[in-house]
Amino acid sequence: MSQRQQYPQPHLTDNEAVDVQIARGVVAQADRRSFPRLSHRRFWFLPGMIALLCVITLVALARESNVGLRQASRVGLTPIPALTAVGTFREYPLPRPDSEVMRPAIDHQGRLWFGAMGQNALAVFDPRTGTFQYLTPPHGHHGIMGVQVAPDGTIWFAEQFANYLGHYFPTTGRYRLYPLPRLTMPDPGHVGQMLSLPSAPNELALDAHGDVWFTEFNADRLGWLDPRSGHMRHYPLSARMSVQTLYPYGVTVDPQGMVWFTEAGTNQLGCLDPTTGALHLFAVPDPHALLMEIASDRQGTLWVTTFTPGLLFRFKPVTKTFTVYTAPLSGSERSALYGLLVTRSDSVWVTILAENVIARLDIATGRFIYYRIPTPGSLPLGITMDANQHLWFTGIDRIGTLSPGRP
Repeated sequence: MSQRQQYPQPHLTDNEAVDVQIARGVVAQADRRSFPRLSHRRFWFLPGMIALLCVITLVALARESNVGLRQASRVGLTPIPALTAVGTFREYPLPRPDSEVMRPAIDHQGRLWFGAMGQNALAVFDPRTGTFQYLTPPHGHHGIMGVQVAPDGTIWFAEQFANYLGHYFPTTGRYRLYPLPRLTMPDPGHVGQMLSLPSAPNELALDAHGDVWFTEFNADRLGWLDPRSGHMRHYPLSARMSVQTLYPYGVTVDPQGMVWFTEAGTNQLGCLDPTTGALHLFAVPDPHALLMEIASDRQGTLWVTTFTPGLLFRFKPVTKTFTVYTAPLSGSERSALYGLLVTRSDSVWVTILAENVIARLDIATGRFIYYRIPTPGSLPLGITMDANQHLWFTGIDRIGTLSPGRP
């Protein structure tokens, strides 16, 4: 039986405009099938997204090649040559260098919100005025990863290293914080000593009820928060409690309310039924795929990007089959797909770091259409779309917008 507990409130100074909501935690036992044993390297506390992705890549390389999971249906991996299209780009250098910007979100006024990890800030850009604003979150620790805009215009964000979910109210400038539990585990470098680690919330998704779902990167769990009551529930993703083994990363909610997530430490795509707590896992066709972002289209089809080896997966839950799309390369580096956007019209867009492009998949032909970013080495990460069908993306010390043209 799950046990409810309260977690300590972080220290607040008198002049902070912040409310702190103590999340009452419940560890839920999700139904699951058996899991294989995999060998991994550990991820220790590292500030900055580039360091994070490098370590995840090492985890993937250390993984056993024989994953022991049922293979789903697949297609060939021969890349189809990409088409090159011309679009209108506009790039905005960030006023503060080394910002390490992350995944963006657009609010109802057309403003772009994103985490600036290097500046320990929640940043917002207003295209109408061309101005940036850096907001320092309470108890921030340079770890804002996922950002989501709620229907009421408030901003949710995951502070991975400070170990909390944040809710920012732009009209009042106030925050509400939901701390996560810390993890205790043996220190492999010091016999007899213990380590205290953050659960490390990474990505967020809002469901139709306004509840918040999130991945816990260190804790190998999926989390749920009811903002109205402050109740928080944690769903372990392995048969035995584990830490820094599965690395749950992206999360999304499909039209039926099912919660889907990726595991960067395995080659698995997962689904949680919030009503029953049933957990289902699906091995992607490539055992070395390093799964990143995930999104659902209007039909409930799932799309997944991979940091290595540069594949885009489409998964149909009804038939439990995968389709694999390979992003072609012009050089010797791996493609490294990261950012993912499925629009309301079900167009699929991705960011490809090594190619320095924003790309759209022509689903009918399986061909990628490349829009090359004018600034070399931009390393595009997150991507989103505004109400005028303009794409916005984050990169190295800059953000940009793309108005796509025809190929």
